[in-house]
Amino acid sequence: MKLLREIKSRARQAAPQVLAACMVAYFAYHALHGDRGFYAWIMLKQEKAQTEAAAERIAARRGELEHRVGLLRRDHLDPDLLEERAQAILNYGLPSDHIIFLDADLRRSGGTP
Repeated sequence: MKLLREIKSRARQAAPQVLAACMVAYFAYHALHGDRGFYAWIMLKQEKAQTEAAAERIAARRGELEHRVGLLRRDHLDPDLLEERAQAILNYGLPSDHIIFLDADLRRSGGTP
């Protein structure tokens, strides 16, 4: 009987500490693994870096295209670019021209085989 009372008394003393430890463990777990936790924050940083890199590539491509369009304007017409576009659209070339056909993959990447 005395042993049972001793167990109850110690359990009452330890209960708040166990409860506090469980609460700390719960919040620590969710601080790491939750929707707004540390790992989610790292993933968002990686997504942000990838999105910014894609935006920079798109902005560079847009700049190139704007430059080429600017060369086709009336006030500043580049004859070489005009001839290139006319030959590409009309599928026309001079007999002295040497034409090299590239695969579509090589044209997009700008690389050599």
